[in-house]
Amino acid sequence: MNRRRRGLWAILGTLALTACAVGPDFTVPPAPTQKGYTALPVTLSQAGAGLPEQSLTFGATASTQWWRQFNSSTLNTTVALALSDSPTLKQARATLAQAQQSLRAAQAALYPQIDLGAGVSRARMPAVNGSGSSDLFSVGPLVSYSVDGFGGTRRLIEQQSALADVQREQLAAAHLAITGSVVAQAIGIAAARDQTAAVEAVLAVDQQDIELVKLSVQSGISAAGDLVTAQSQLAADEALLPPLRQQRAAAENALAMLVGRSAATWNVPRFGFDALTLPANLPVVIPSALVRVRPDIRAAEAQLHAASAAIGVTTAGLYPQISLSASWTQQAATMGALFDGANGLWAVAASLTAPIFHGGALRAQQQAAIDAFNAQLAAYRQTVLVAFNQVADVLQALEHDAQLIAAQRRALDSASESLRLARDSYAAGAGTFLQVLTAQRIYQQARLGYARAISQRYVDTVHFFAAMGGGSALPPARLD
Repeated sequence: MNRRRRGLWAILGTLALTACAVGPDFTVPPAPTQKGYTALPVTLSQAGAGLPEQSLTFGATASTQWWRQFNSSTLNTTVALALSDSPTLKQARATLAQAQQSLRAAQAALYPQIDLGAGVSRARMPAVNGSGSSDLFSVGPLVSYSVDGFGGTRRLIEQQSALADVQREQLAAAHLAITGSVVAQAIGIAAARDQTAAVEAVLAVDQQDIELVKLSVQSGISAAGDLVTAQSQLAADEALLPPLRQQRAAAENALAMLVGRSAATWNVPRFGFDALTLPANLPVVIPSALVRVRPDIRAAEAQLHAASAAIGVTTAGLYPQISLSASWTQQAATMGALFDGANGLWAVAASLTAPIFHGGALRAQQQAAIDAFNAQLAAYRQTVLVAFNQVADVLQALEHDAQLIAAQRRALDSASESLRLARDSYAAGAGTFLQVLTAQRIYQQARLGYARAISQRYVDTVHFFAAMGGGSALPPARLD
């Protein structure tokens, strides 16, 4: 008996050592050779005196906690709350845990499966002097093993490992999306406050115009109609406030949702540009490194790996499958005799199943897996192209933001001076209120335009860190 057991395990060991894995071995797609993201080099323009400046550092890597560069403890606390309590991240973590357990289940197929069987039966059987009934007790282990001679099981494990990597990268992508959204909504709140302050400044000018017109009407220089026009302008500018208040409320509600809270139960922190610092040094990851740090690209690569392993799984189905089993059973008519050595039964079996004819189904499954790999390869390349295009967009946006701020600053200064001259001329009786009104509208547009340009620069900075992969907060790791 011991000799047979040793022979069985020797066969298993030999098969395990000589087994090969059919199908292609996955190769990571080569990194792109391009040096930049745009046809012409991007250099950030100067926004103007007294304003924060930004510069690009090529070949650097973003910090994993990039949001701390805005130097706001309130923002840091809000981001930490979102990473802790966001339902989206909790769902992604649970999905990753599920994928890891599926991998463990697949890995179990590499080992023998051991089960314990026990049973009792009572049967009526013919006897020499009539008929009678008897009991039969049985208990014993059963060992079974599927020989992975052509690597089908190992390719399946490889596929499950790659799918677990996909979920890991999707968790990293969700982490990046949540942090980016939190910072963007905080900036949205600050932008609504800043633009509201701009409108309030315009309303203050409107009120000054009304007082100016009243004095002019009382002195007989202007007609009463100018006062009505000035009051109408004030009412029109007041209509700019409700949309900004709604914009701020929507940003606050969105921020509450991101941190896993209800708008009715969470006091939104006060965010303003006076408490936010625009990051000055922006690290630009080179293209060959970006494909290794962006979670969406890494997820596409893991999907490609899973598709490659699927080819091996279907290819192994074209070859014979070998199964081995061994059992030892104790059988007796009474419980007392059940474990008597004389009542032991053993059996060793081997089976081989080789595909002969399946109507072309197995070859079709293999070709389908190859086609799926080619489709995923195209999807991977598209993901890389989209990522590079996003980087190009945000780099150019930052360059244009600085130019826009400088232009809006000049426009605001010019509009302020033009409004002052128009009001002085009107007060002296040398100008018309229409000239004041025209200058006032130009000032309003310049004041709001400058506020919007400031906030857009902050928003595009957030988009920049997201496009750079957020510092690869969750690096890929395989479950061995």
